[in-house]
Amino acid sequence: MGGGDCKHNKVGAFFLAALLLWFLSVWFEILFNSRTQLLFIIAGSCFFQTANWLTRFFLSSEPLFVNTFVSLLHSTITSASVVFILFREMFINGSNGMFDHSQLVYGSWPWAYEALCFSCGYFAYDQWDMLQYSLYNGWIPSILVHHLVLLICFTLALYRNVTINYLILTLICELHSIFLHGRKVRRMAGIRDAKNKIVKLEWFLNWITFFVARLASHILITAKLIKDAPKFGSGVELPLALFGMAGMNLLNFGLGMDLYKAFKREKKSQLTDHHHRE
Repeated sequence: MGGGDCKHNKVGAFFLAALLLWFLSVWFEILFNSRTQLLFIIAGSCFFQTANWLTRFFLSSEPLFVNTFVSLLHSTITSASVVFILFREMFINGSNGMFDHSQLVYGSWPWAYEALCFSCGYFAYDQWDMLQYSLYNGWIPSILVHHLVLLICFTLALYRNVTINYLILTLICELHSIFLHGRKVRRMAGIRDAKNKIVKLEWFLNWITFFVARLASHILITAKLIKDAPKFGSGVELPLALFGMAGMNLLNFGLGMDLYKAFKREKKSQLTDHHHRE
C-alpha cells in the first residue's frame, strides 16, 4: 500500500511541477512580452474553476461527478464556439481558400485565437482538478499525458501565433465529447436502462459524432498535414503538428475500443435483465 501511495505521489508531483512551469511561462508572456491576448487562458481556467465550485455546491460534491460535469460544460462551449467560428467565416468570406495551407498555418479566423486560449485554460484547470483529487491511475496516466501534450502544443502555437486554425479544426472532436461526458453523467445519475429511449438516442449520437467529428476529422487533418508537408518551412511546426495528430489518432483508436466495450456491456446488461424478468 505504501509503495503504491509513493508511486502515486511521484506521478502527481511530476505533473504538478510541469503544470506550474507551464503556468509561470504563460504569466511571463503576459507580463514581460505584453501578450495580453493570453489573458483568455487565465479567464478560461478561472471560468471552469468557478463552474467546479458551483457544481460542487449545488449538485454534488463527489469529485468524479464534478470533474465530468465541468468537462461536459467545456465540450458544449468549445464545440459551439468552433461551429460559430467556422460558419461565421464561411458566411462572411466564403469557403474558397478557407482551408488553404497559408490560411490554416499562418492565418487566424476571427475569435479563433481567443477560443483556443479559453480551451487551453480549461485543460490547465482540468489537469489541476485531477491532480488535486487523484482522478488518475498508473505510472503514466493517459489523461494527464494527454492534457500535458495539449498544453504544450496549444501554448507553443499561441506564443508563435501559428497553426491556430489547424488547432481550431482539431477541436471539432468536442462535439463527440459532449455525448462522451453526457453518458458518464447520465450513468452517475443512476440512469442505466439500455432500453430507455434517451439512452438509445445518446448511443446513436455518440457513435455518429465519434466517427464524423473525432475519427474522420482527425484523419483528414493528418492527411492534409502530410499533403502540405513540402509547404512547411524548416521550423518545428510540421514535426510538432504530426506528432500531436499521431497522438490524437492513437488516443481515438483506444477510445473507440473502450466505447465498443462499454456498448457491449450495456447491451449484455439489458439481455441479462430481460432473462431475469422472464
